[in-house]
Amino acid sequence: MKAWQITQLGEPATALSWTELDDPTPGPGQLLVRVRAAAANFPDVLMCRGEYQVRPELPFTPGVELCGEVIAAGSSTGEFRIGDRIIGVTAMPHGAFAELAVVNATEAFLAPAVLEDAQAAAFHIAYQTGWFGLHHRAALQRGETLLVHAAAGGVGSAAVQLGKAAGAQVIAVVGGADKAEIARSQGADIVVDRTTEDFVAVVRAATDGQGADVIYDPVGGDTYARSTKCVAFDGRIVVVGFAGGKVQAPALNHALVKNYSILGLHWGLYREQRHRAVVEAHDALTELANKGLIAPVIDSLIALADLPAGLTRLGGGTTVGRVIVQP
Repeated sequence: MKAWQITQLGEPATALSWTELDDPTPGPGQLLVRVRAAAANFPDVLMCRGEYQVRPELPFTPGVELCGEVIAAGSSTGEFRIGDRIIGVTAMPHGAFAELAVVNATEAFLAPAVLEDAQAAAFHIAYQTGWFGLHHRAALQRGETLLVHAAAGGVGSAAVQLGKAAGAQVIAVVGGADKAEIARSQGADIVVDRTTEDFVAVVRAATDGQGADVIYDPVGGDTYARSTKCVAFDGRIVVVGFAGGKVQAPALNHALVKNYSILGLHWGLYREQRHRAVVEAHDALTELANKGLIAPVIDSLIALADLPAGLTRLGGGTTVGRVIVQP
């Protein structure tokens, strides 16, 4: 099969090598999947750089998320059958940026029938992350105000949709006029272009000075620091990631004085520690998709051969929604 492998650490253009590999063999509890579509995620960029918390031994095939067709199975794979269309997280070193990939059966879920392959490939991680961040961690309530940073990206746009589905007032922060249009199309009540507006002032004005009840932050750094200036009494800041490249040290005395919570979210731990909750979240998210309330925003569809350029765009923060690779 044809595949990309990370053979050295660096930016995607230099880290990735196009190669021909033997077809992988699924072990016990594993599924061999023909990749129908693979979603590019920021962790894929970090893996190229050697900066992600998971560091497989070189060389390996990256690509953490896919939609694919089961073509073979090891023992003890439960309900899955040959021909099933599934979504899920891949089992390294056999990632999704290849013609074939391996998925642990416990990490596989039937793809929502309402979503085409490209949208299904981008459905699992972003929406699971949003569900656990907004509901399990922050307990977002109907009528509350939700502030979403990087709201035109894959993770942010999912949070905007989930916030609206939960009945919240959603304020979306984006970087540029084109991204503002995407956030509006996803249902955001107020859109802030951070290149021309101060989101702190907008949030205060929109909430009569009370601030946002929940802040969903995949950016970190100065974005996190400024978010503490517009979080409400009893508010919750959900720390999702650090796409801005800087990890801000929280001022705990400020959290005490203003009475807000700082909530870390590592969704991968739910897969290990609360797997049943992940299954329940998939069922709830599938129901929302079937009702037409949530669906991934697609930036572009690219050929497998064009992966390095796609990951470079993703790493540079210029994408809107998800970059989808189709072998």
